[in-house]
Amino acid sequence: MDRYLDAYVDRRMAAIVEEWDLATQSDLGEYTRRLAAIEEEIPKQRAFDKSAAEKLSELERRAAVLKGRR
Repeated sequence: MDRYLDAYVDRRMAAIVEEWDLATQSDLGEYTRRLAAIEEEIPKQRAFDKSAAEKLSELERRAAVLKGRR
């Protein structure tokens, strides 16, 4: 029975990896590089979020002023 299962898994390994969305050696090898790239983007994203929030606040303030003029 073990031989049968081993042979089955060997024949279907690519489909099993795809179907179960399993990580491969290649995926894991790229993980640290991809993680480092994402970590580099975090400060940039935080700065963007802060800038966008400030701009939105200013636009809301200006909209309130315009609404008050009517």
